[in-house]
Amino acid sequence: MLLAVLVSTAFADEGDWRTSWDGTLYGYANRQSLRSDSVLNPANQIARLAPSSTTLESRFNFKAENEALRLTLRPIVLAQKSNQTGVREAYWSQWQLRLRASEALNLAAGREVLNLGVAQFRSPSSPFYFDNGRANPMRELSGVDALKLSWNPDLQHTLMLARINASGHVAQNTWRDSWLVKLDQRGERWSAGMVVLKTAQRGAFLATQGQFSLNDAWLMYGELASSTRINSLNSLPDSTQPFTISSESARKLTGLAGLAYTLENGQSLNAEYLHDAHGYTAAEEGAYFQRAAASHQNAGLALGLAPQLLGRDFLHLVWQTNLMESSRYARLMLTHSLTDGGDELTGYGEISVSERVSAYLLAALNAGSARQEFSSLSRNSVTLGVKVALP
Repeated sequence: MLLAVLVSTAFADEGDWRTSWDGTLYGYANRQSLRSDSVLNPANQIARLAPSSTTLESRFNFKAENEALRLTLRPIVLAQKSNQTGVREAYWSQWQLRLRASEALNLAAGREVLNLGVAQFRSPSSPFYFDNGRANPMRELSGVDALKLSWNPDLQHTLMLARINASGHVAQNTWRDSWLVKLDQRGERWSAGMVVLKTAQRGAFLATQGQFSLNDAWLMYGELASSTRINSLNSLPDSTQPFTISSESARKLTGLAGLAYTLENGQSLNAEYLHDAHGYTAAEEGAYFQRAAASHQNAGLALGLAPQLLGRDFLHLVWQTNLMESSRYARLMLTHSLTDGGDELTGYGEISVSERVSAYLLAALNAGSARQEFSSLSRNSVTLGVKVALP
């Protein structure tokens, strides 16, 4: 009610509106080599993944604002065709109505991507986007529906209070009807933040993250979270024992430590180590695949309720070209599982064909067996596409 009153006042008092829009049209084709000997998805009978697909997608951004009020909209229109099915959908990836109540206070309502931290591989400090999408430049993150109050008394401090109403377009209501408190502090060469998220249905999510610039070239960063997982699939090291499911797991820690180096030409290197105690040890992961191989029912259970990462320990390396270059961009990523020894090599390249048209290639090679995490479903994947900037 308070937001509605303030918005009505803003509409009445401010008549000088500014509007803008832009968009990107995507057309791309994907082909992946599925494993016929997959333990989790034998003969593709469980996951029913598409070996190939073609997609047309439009992503738009609209903005209207005056001195007190800002409305932003990000609609997505997608049509996808595979050898198995076709999908057509239109949805709001993000939208937000924000009111500047004072110099330090902002009120907002809508759908927003609350992605936290600077980690490349995974974001332990983000309760909504553990997989933050940075490993896949093509991925579109969809926001969560929230009412948000932000207080910025100065450039060094930010306090945010948000009521999370729903999980937006993504049908995942893990944190529906929850409260989020986020505190950020910034210094000359450092920044740090703290996140607390609580809902009545499960234990609180607690996280912290920070970064420190050693100089113009070196950046250190880290994230640490304490959380529980719902519908947790337990895998004992003894494979003769069945899977068990906990409605809520015990509280465990997930942490990431990273180091970034920027070269004089603008290229950068990142090295990250992730430990996720919600994943399995080497013995537990081995027993997980052993049980899954025993029956289709076990395979379906293993695939449907697996933790976000099967293993516990990972090393992630990234090289990318200068982000300020407008004519071309390249990114190479190598992820190694210290739990099962598997590797995933991913590369992305984009080049400008004209002022508004770019062509890109995204390829992934999964090295390992059917009983290693990265190579459990497919051997490789290639996506080739074109994107057109509007207007």
